[in-house]
Amino acid sequence: MRCLVLIAGLFMISAATWAEDSPKPPKSRRIYLDEFRPRSELKAPQHVLQRAKYPTVNVHTHPGRLTDKELDQMVEAMDASNIAVSVSLDGKMGPDLSKTLKKYEERHPGRLVTFVRMDFLGNGEKDKPETWAVNQPGFGRLMADGLTDAVKRGAKGLKLTKMLGLYLRDADGLLIKVDDPRFDPVWKRAGELGIPVLWHASDPVAFFREIDEKNERWEELFRHPEWSFHGKDFPQHQEIIDARNRVIARHPETTFICAHMADIPEDLAKLGTYLDRYPNMNVEIAARVAELGRQPYTARKFFLKYPDRILFGTDGVPPVSELIPHWRFLETFDEYFPYEDNPFPPQGFWNIYGIGLPDDVLRKVYYENAQRLIPGLKVPGVEQNGDEAGKTTERRRHGGKSR
Repeated sequence: MRCLVLIAGLFMISAATWAEDSPKPPKSRRIYLDEFRPRSELKAPQHVLQRAKYPTVNVHTHPGRLTDKELDQMVEAMDASNIAVSVSLDGKMGPDLSKTLKKYEERHPGRLVTFVRMDFLGNGEKDKPETWAVNQPGFGRLMADGLTDAVKRGAKGLKLTKMLGLYLRDADGLLIKVDDPRFDPVWKRAGELGIPVLWHASDPVAFFREIDEKNERWEELFRHPEWSFHGKDFPQHQEIIDARNRVIARHPETTFICAHMADIPEDLAKLGTYLDRYPNMNVEIAARVAELGRQPYTARKFFLKYPDRILFGTDGVPPVSELIPHWRFLETFDEYFPYEDNPFPPQGFWNIYGIGLPDDVLRKVYYENAQRLIPGLKVPGVEQNGDEAGKTTERRRHGGKSR
């Protein structure tokens, strides 16, 4: 027994000596968050689609400040990606609108349609809210008449930004509420004209939270602190959503397209209750593929349940490389891929998954819903009855079946 104890003791001493003499593993250095660039080792099927399966209407773009050359490049990207029509949300009321529409039609016939915006400031001074047009008597009627004129000139809809609710102030310097009745004549006139209102009312929920270690968009807000709506006199996120919904309920004859998945892509169950409650409410996916793609099971069920209420959009003027994740998300079951061609994703530290929508749903999201909601919209490559002119060619290319 003593011998065994002695042997064990000698073994432990030898092991300890060996451990001291053996090379130690290098200690990982602490890195800053903006240095972290993980490379996934996941091996899974990939389908990097270069273009949409069907002709597409992009209902959310901003080409208003593009040079002629940049506009040409935008249309080249549309051609490469099978985007038949893009909706510019940068139109301005007044005589200059005709010049813009003429330029688009002469340079790229049938490829761009325009929604106009209300002119909140008019001839007022930027730093004096009391001088702004929105704070003058009769503003709503004035904008309603301006909208009528814009439609006569060729505008196809009205665009509303988050300026209403988060930036626009009354004569006393207080934020004007989203459901302020002064705008009712405009919403009513849009319904009478039969044009949709595309409304960006709010921002991600995280932008209304404290910027701390628990905020999932901390990195984004650290880079853009001006995007935060936490504190000060800003309303809560849900207050804006509720006020917008009250407007939609007050104007059942007006069609609303709520941008960015109605500004609540983080809670599709709640959004579904709104769509159930308001038949004149629709949504579009611009700049929210990152949110939708991280919840593929929930998102797919949502798209299958509300295929007639969802439209395609991107925001900005994306190049082909930034469009590819949209096609992968909507058309494939690819797993864990980046939502933007940026090694440092701009909206959150996650990858996304595809939801593999069936063809009938894809057609609705890509162009049929836009055709139905935007008056007089003609989609190149799509016959008037809604069938794609190139469908036969597409099927031949894939062995007689739609892919």
